[in-house]
Amino acid sequence: MRFRRTVLSTIGSVALVVASLGAVTAATVSPATADPCGFYKTSSDAYYNHCTSDGSRVVVKVEVALAPDYERCVGPGATWLGPAGKIQGAYYVGRLC
Repeated sequence: MRFRRTVLSTIGSVALVVASLGAVTAATVSPATADPCGFYKTSSDAYYNHCTSDGSRVVVKVEVALAPDYERCVGPGATWLGPAGKIQGAYYVGRLC
C-alpha cells in the first residue's frame, strides 16, 4: 500500500512539472505576433524589419514586380515597402546608411 502511494505521488509530481513546463513554454511562445526580422509580407503589405539594438540604419535592396528594383535605407523596426502584390522581396546589401 505504501509503495502504491509513493508511485501515485511520484506520477502526480511528474504531471505537475510537465504541466508547469507547458505553461512556461506557452508564455514564452505567445509573443508570436511580433514581426519577424528581415523581409516579410502580410495579406496586403510588404515590410522589412531591421532587428537591431544599436540604432543602426542599413541599406536593403527591394525587389519589385514589373518595375526596377531599388535600394532603400531603413532604420530599426518594421518599414513598410509597399503592397504585397508589388514587392517580391527585400534583403540587406551589407552596408550602413
